[in-house]
Amino acid sequence: MNAIEKINGTINSYVWGPPMLVLLVGTGIYYSFRTNFLQVRRFGFTMKETLMKIFEKPEASEEGDITPFQALSTALAATIGTGNIAGVATAIALGGPGAIFWMWVSAFFGMLTKFAEVVLAIQYREKNKEGSFVGGPMYYIEKGLGMKWLAVLFSIFGGIAAFGIGNMVQSNSVAAALETTFKIDPLITGIVLAVAAGLVILGGLKRIASVTERLVPIMAVFYIIGALVILLLNISGIPNAFALIFKHAFTPAAAGGGFAGATIMMAMRYGVARGVFSNEAGLGSAPIAHAAAKTDHPVRQGLWGIFEVFADTIVICTLTALTILSTGVWNSGVTGAALTTKAFSTGLPGTWGGIIVSIGILLFAFSTILSWAYYGEKCAEYLLGSNINKYYRILWLPAIVVGAIGGLELIWHLADTLNGLMAIPNLVGLVLLSGVVFKLTKEFFATKVK
Repeated sequence: MNAIEKINGTINSYVWGPPMLVLLVGTGIYYSFRTNFLQVRRFGFTMKETLMKIFEKPEASEEGDITPFQALSTALAATIGTGNIAGVATAIALGGPGAIFWMWVSAFFGMLTKFAEVVLAIQYREKNKEGSFVGGPMYYIEKGLGMKWLAVLFSIFGGIAAFGIGNMVQSNSVAAALETTFKIDPLITGIVLAVAAGLVILGGLKRIASVTERLVPIMAVFYIIGALVILLLNISGIPNAFALIFKHAFTPAAAGGGFAGATIMMAMRYGVARGVFSNEAGLGSAPIAHAAAKTDHPVRQGLWGIFEVFADTIVICTLTALTILSTGVWNSGVTGAALTTKAFSTGLPGTWGGIIVSIGILLFAFSTILSWAYYGEKCAEYLLGSNINKYYRILWLPAIVVGAIGGLELIWHLADTLNGLMAIPNLVGLVLLSGVVFKLTKEFFATKVK
């Protein structure tokens, strides 16, 4: 282990340690109890207002720059990333099958955290000098709490962290997958990704939203069908997969095969951490996209936040987990995307399994690059004004190539730490502005729901 990795491990043990995970999940628990578990009571209504209205056009009177589904797609493009493939596998490899139970727990409460983020993003959004809506944690922290300094901290963390989690980590995952499966040179992958991303990103939010609303359903359905085929072929292993998840959520997973063993605390830690990494509930990223949505009420858009976490973690992450567990490769000693690839290759004959995972990583990572470019840009805009946007986009594209060839590892690790630090100002805002969310929620269901 080199010096950079040692330093990163030490810092991350604090930033992403138990106190942070307790704070992230605790915020969701607080909102769940205060709203009488809205994610359960109003689940049917939420699906009606989101899944059943994907193709409906907003009313002409509703303010915003993009449709609610485009906002969701932009946010999902960021959240459905390598965390759904590599993150789930890592959680199982390090925390055992029980980690998936704790991932579900974090997602269950994370639905209300994401709901609150989106509600506040709409409530406190504003127009920039170009006439476009902007919002997110930096705006509701400043306007709702009057804590400009904290909003600035969030924007600094977010603007830099985007280059790691949303850029170089993603392009490196794609390059590694394509090199392994198709023997493509990482440099070629990086250049092609940068060119393709540039064609979208340089067109701004509306072009990003236009692409993601088409790309997200395609990539999600492609991966879901692939996973379902494997599960059908290995249907006899599904009951045992669930048994492993529930058993090892509360009892240690013994060492066996290539698996080193895991305690209950490890299952909790890695399950919650990878769940948050996947759905980003509490980090404050997704509300930046939702702030531009056309809607008649903050709570109506907030329901898309609930759906976002449900689709990302409860559906897609669960399918990845069941594939790994039902094929029996979870204790092989392999981790990350390689473990998911091994599961798909074991479950499907020939090379189809590896191809599905590689294409899944390509689509998931590319969409993440598009959305996080917008997130980072809006953080920079908050700090320096909208004139910075074109320069941020120009810096963004070569970083994709650098990430693909494995360069600037120090920036990756710094960005990983800053990504965790983003959550602190955001969670402060969520807790201190909870009264606003509760008031708006009560008002919405009293006046807008018949």
